[in-house]
Amino acid sequence: MMKFISQFWSSRTHKTNLLALLIVLVCAVFSAQHGYADELSKHKILILGDSISAAYGIRQQEGWVHLLQDDITDQATVINASVSGETSAGGLNRLAALLKTHKPTIVVIELGGNDGLRGYPIPSIRKNVQKLITTSVDAGAQVLLLGMKIPPNYGKRYTDGFEQNYALLAEEYRLPLVPFLLESVAGHPALMQSDGIHPTAEAQPLIVQNVLPTLRAMLD
Repeated sequence: MMKFISQFWSSRTHKTNLLALLIVLVCAVFSAQHGYADELSKHKILILGDSISAAYGIRQQEGWVHLLQDDITDQATVINASVSGETSAGGLNRLAALLKTHKPTIVVIELGGNDGLRGYPIPSIRKNVQKLITTSVDAGAQVLLLGMKIPPNYGKRYTDGFEQNYALLAEEYRLPLVPFLLESVAGHPALMQSDGIHPTAEAQPLIVQNVLPTLRAMLD
């Protein structure tokens, strides 16, 4: 009789342990699937820019792109493909490979500033940025265009034409536009590095706030 009772409880304990193990496995699978679904539902944002977005002269973690990731981490993953000194043509040369590798849902274009500083022809800049837009859209991504302004070194006609490029392209392709990425930053010596072109670390949160409202609307 005692042997039977011992076998009964041993069998029951074994079944209980198996049931507990099964429950743990089911929960683990569900959790993994849920986490995978969350990752799939996140946006993937590719930022294609120049030194303004590459945190030139400051630490990477101080740059506006890094700070942006902190603000939208629950909604998106940010890939910073910005390179100091990059031109619109240089970005265009890299874009196809970046799209293939990262498959972004949103492409943020912050290019053209170096073209303008070097006095490149306005039609050439426009053509390159236009191609950046169409290539991104053809890859299935939304596009956010970040506008830039330049010093009046080349005269009013060139400066105005350069700035208008962004608005005209945004209108033509019905894109969300941040008219001037460095709004409330440029022209304020305390927020600019000694070269007068690149913003300081203290300016980076302001740049994020220039971008965030427009970008959030694209994430919803």
